[in-house]
Amino acid sequence: MTSGIHHVTAITRDVQANVDFWMGFLSLSLVKQSAGFEDAEQLHLFYGDPAGTPGSLVSFLVWQDGAPGRVGHGRVAEIALAIPRARIGDWLTRAMQRGLRVEGPVREFGEPVLRLKDPDGIIVKLVGTDMADTGWPAAPGRIRAVTIWSAMPGQTAAFLRPFGYRAGPAESGLTRLLSDTDAVDIRDASGFVPGIPGTGVIDHVALRVPDPAALQRHHDALKTRNAGELAVHDRRYFTSLYVREPGDTLVELATDGPGMAVDEDADSLGRALMIPPHLADTADLRLRLPQFARPGEERIRMRELPFVHRLRQPDEPDGSAMVLLHGTGGNEADLMPLAHRIAPHATLLGVRGRSTEEGVARFFRRTSMTSFDQQDIRDEAQAFAAFWKGALAAYDLDPARITVMGYSNGANFAAAIMGLQPGLIRRAILMRPMAVLEDLPQADLTGVSVLTLTGARDPYGPHAPRLNEWLAARGAALDARVVQAGHDIVADDLTAATDWMKGITDA
Repeated sequence: MTSGIHHVTAITRDVQANVDFWMGFLSLSLVKQSAGFEDAEQLHLFYGDPAGTPGSLVSFLVWQDGAPGRVGHGRVAEIALAIPRARIGDWLTRAMQRGLRVEGPVREFGEPVLRLKDPDGIIVKLVGTDMADTGWPAAPGRIRAVTIWSAMPGQTAAFLRPFGYRAGPAESGLTRLLSDTDAVDIRDASGFVPGIPGTGVIDHVALRVPDPAALQRHHDALKTRNAGELAVHDRRYFTSLYVREPGDTLVELATDGPGMAVDEDADSLGRALMIPPHLADTADLRLRLPQFARPGEERIRMRELPFVHRLRQPDEPDGSAMVLLHGTGGNEADLMPLAHRIAPHATLLGVRGRSTEEGVARFFRRTSMTSFDQQDIRDEAQAFAAFWKGALAAYDLDPARITVMGYSNGANFAAAIMGLQPGLIRRAILMRPMAVLEDLPQADLTGVSVLTLTGARDPYGPHAPRLNEWLAARGAALDARVVQAGHDIVADDLTAATDWMKGITDA
């Protein structure tokens, strides 16, 4: 009978640190990188043995610089990976050499265990087992166990038994369920806080079923158990059914096939970014997904700077760069597809605004639809100046070859920076901008080149002339254009911006 854990899925906020730990330190193979099946702009990575065997797989949804979650009841709290018992000392030494904090070895259920955390704080245990020793160094061979925190441990255990698990020993507040290959440990977390989804949290555990027919039988059985909403999905590499057990942990049932090699050669798994069949494989989608380097590959180290940001390097860089400032509710990747079309050989640096309004990101706060928090604008402009200085040094950017492109709130912020931090921005494309400073500074903008793009039907359009008049009066080389649009970005914006950039470059 097919039983045991198929894979475990968690959420990371830093794709590069994640790859460096799971590939670099643990030496697992990256067997699949895919755009998300539910959210196309969410990178999904699968690690495991070189063949991507069910039972060896740990996957991560990438919420780059996303908000942290909280471990609590209704969550998988720990992942345990199997290693040969004789290699506990080697792994302990390896962890210390890498500067990782490690606890142990201790004994859990009669097995030696090292406890450490990945860069997101997820607890990873290395468990010494009787598996074959293939020499050193070697990656963990499979998933040994997961630990679920449950406010209803008895009901959680009863729910899991029909999926190939039987009662095992109890120890230190844990109840162990055993399959033929691994274990699920259930910790009594009643009275503790519930878990919250987010980065640094395990999203779900998937259990193995042999094929879609078996999955359908489980589906029918769960309906008779009033297991709540049941959702079946074709995930290309396996077919899945999602259900919540009584303690609210998300459990997936996943078929063994067709497997990770269904769309790649078995000897090159994980080398290419795969796009799910129901999604359009577009350059725009690929540009929105975060980049990473495998261990040993050349990479740029991302720095801690005052603004969350994302750097995207082109295949053939020409030394130019574009700094991208999104509109209200956007993020640091929003303008990358447009910027890449305008300047395909430019390094792209997307920046995320730090102010929030009703849960969405902005670069400064509003007090009404057309009035703005003046002190907040000034404070954020000063913080941006510090970010700018740090980014130039960290990423070796030439300030004379940087174009700032902003849309809506981002364009307004860029214009304010020109006045409050003169000399910082030398070239700018401002889409749907307006002047947000009540007292426009008497800044000298000589030598600054600016393209403004106002929508002919934009309700905010009547506010654009004040900004254009100020830019021209302060000495900027202004190209003010009107496109046939509302507040949205249209093809004419791309045409105008590309034409303007060519003129600036050729000048």
